[in-house]
Amino acid sequence: MALVSYITIIGWLISYFSYKGQTKDSLVSYHLKQSFGLFIVTVGCAIVLSILLSIITMISFKLAFAISLIFNLIYLALFILMIIGIIIASKGEEKPLPFIGKMFEGKFNFIP
Repeated sequence: MALVSYITIIGWLISYFSYKGQTKDSLVSYHLKQSFGLFIVTVGCAIVLSILLSIITMISFKLAFAISLIFNLIYLALFILMIIGIIIASKGEEKPLPFIGKMFEGKFNFIP
């Protein structure tokens, strides 16, 4: 369940509802919180970057193309964080995601 929680929001929902009825495992709970935090960061980045790209496109189309390449690198970094989370969960470790994982430790109390 810990590993599946990183595979998009659908995987997170499957893990959450499957885990909710079972005996509590700290590993699954930890990775549910980490992957939910990663999802929030991804959605936040998507919103902010879309707004910025819209504004930059109004200013200059050529500049917007160059900036969109940088934005794609940000999305690639978020994808790599997802892969790292999957690897950490598959090892059975309760280790935070690099760069953003510490922000989500102790948060999301609705996750059992």
